[in-house]
Amino acid sequence: MTAQTPLLEVRGVSLRFGGVRALNGVGFSVAPGELFSIIGPNGSGKTSMVNCISGRYVPSEGQILFKGTNISGQLPNARATLGIGRTFQNLALFHHMTVLDNIMIGRHHLLRNNFLTGALYWLGARKEELEHRRRVEEIIDFLDLQSVRKAVAGTLSYGLRKRVEVARAMALEPTLILLDEPMAGMNLEEKEDMARTIVDLNEEFDMTVIMIEHDMGVVADISHRVMVLELGYKIAEGLPADVLADPHVKRAYLGETDDEGARAAAPPAAETAAETDARVGA
Repeated sequence: MTAQTPLLEVRGVSLRFGGVRALNGVGFSVAPGELFSIIGPNGSGKTSMVNCISGRYVPSEGQILFKGTNISGQLPNARATLGIGRTFQNLALFHHMTVLDNIMIGRHHLLRNNFLTGALYWLGARKEELEHRRRVEEIIDFLDLQSVRKAVAGTLSYGLRKRVEVARAMALEPTLILLDEPMAGMNLEEKEDMARTIVDLNEEFDMTVIMIEHDMGVVADISHRVMVLELGYKIAEGLPADVLADPHVKRAYLGETDDEGARAAAPPAAETAAETDARVGA
């Protein structure tokens, strides 16, 4: 990957479930070090797009390139090994396990010793385990989870569980981290803390971030660039202030009808991506 190559490039990605369109020819690129937000009304295709990037869904058309390599057909675990981590809109923690163990699971793609080599070379496996534990403890300190590190994840508040999910994604040491509504369900103080955490991920840990978020104040404050989806189509992309002032975006969010040209150019109605995800059990 050269300095000019985007870290992630999405080329004309469409996603269909039977005759239902969830994404329609969406294309964009994300440069190394960017904090890139994807916004849009409910059911616009945001999570479907992240699922295509992470490998949970395979695009019906188009390509996804990571570090210049086409990964469109690769499974999620292969993409994780390449350096793509993610959180989920609906928490995917192991609720019966401790915070520490949940975060340690995020390191499994980095393990060099499997069961056999661990049995034959116990000392090497032990050293590796200690190194992984050290890195996890650093993440726990960074996210201020020390007081709950041995707590069972299912007993924590929703805001804390969100932080644990971010910690587990960080444990992979990804180049690109996908955050699907990281502030959903949080109070104002928790949102402010999470926003600072995301900026630190980007600036201090040098992670490129793609974030889905509904809080437009947070999006405007911390994003470098923003893309807007509506009914699976990309309707705007650019700097936050420019995008949020775009009449197409105002129409999508607020139902404004003063821009007749934008209304006439709107794509035909279709089953929304959220309805599609619910129907197929995503």
